[in-house]
Formats: sequence, structure tokens, C-alpha cells
Amino acid sequence: MVETVFYIFGCSAVLAALMCITQRNPIASAFWLVVVMLALAGIFVLLNAQFIGILQVLVYAGAIMVLFLFVIMLLNLGAGGTDLRGKVSWVLALGIAGALTASLMRLARYTPAELAREVSGTSDFAPDVVLPGAHQLQAGVDAHGVVGAVAAPLFQTYLIPFLVTGVLLLTAIVGAVLLAKRKV
Repeated sequence: MVETVFYIFGCSAVLAALMCITQRNPIASAFWLVVVMLALAGIFVLLNAQFIGILQVLVYAGAIMVLFLFVIMLLNLGAGGTDLRGKVSWVLALGIAGALTASLMRLARYTPAELAREVSGTSDFAPDVVLPGAHQLQAGVDAHGVVGAVAAPLFQTYLIPFLVTGVLLLTAIVGAVLLAKRKV
């Protein structure tokens, strides 16, 4: 059952990504990208990563895509066409897709021991070898849960950079609105 739902989410993500890159209308392309983000959130939930799935919906499918649509509508990009048209763009797209497929097929043959050897130089697939400090991370997850392990450093150690980033993004949005307005 889970495999069937995984394949449904995976196929819908791939098909929506294809629709996203083949659309001439940027607003339609952005909406197809929202479908991709929602399918990825479903895959994260299936993989027992509910926190990342919810963040995917809230941050990417919600906030980032609203920002994309805001910029597209401010710049009035729906009126024009694209520069790449015809057979040249399709040949280029098929070439890139073929190269990506070949690299994914190569990655599919790797075993965990081979990946550990690539990363650390040894075939020992222990978490400490691949990720230094894995025991501290696991202890934090065991003590506070996944959300607490992410939230505690964010709101204790990195609170000031987090707030400065928020103010910087707000300033950029206000500046974009002021620049886009014809009359101030």
C-alpha cells in the first residue's frame, strides 16, 4: 500500500515537473511547481519525516511560491513568450534529461558501503564516520523530539541571525513593492 502511494506521489511529481518546465505561461508554470512541492511533501510524510513534510508545505509550497507569484505578477511576465522555442529547446531538454537519467542510474548501483567509502575513505558505514557528531544529534532527538532538536538551536543559539534574516527579507519585499509601483 505504501509503495503504491509512493509511486503515485513520485509519478505526479515528475509529471508536474515536466509540465512546469514546458509551460510558456509563467503563472501556470508556478502553479505546476506548487504541485511538485505538494507531491514532495507527501513523499516526505511517507518516509516518516513529517516535520520536513510540513515545512515543505508551509515554506516552499506556501511562502516561497507566493513570493514567486507576487514577483511574476509585479513584473507582468504573463504577456511575453520565451527565447527558447522549437526543436532546439526540446533537443537541449532531452540531452539534459538523458544526462540526469544516466547519473541516477549510476547512483542506483551504489551500496551503502560504497557510499561510505566515497565519503570517508573507509567501508565502515557507522554514523560517526559519515556524520561527525551524530551521537549528539541523536541524543537531542531522543530528548526533545525532531521538532525540539531543530527549534532549540534555532531559537536559542541562532535567534539573532534568524531575526536579522527575517528583517532583511521584509526589507527586500518592501523595496520590491516600492520599485514596482509607478506612483509613490
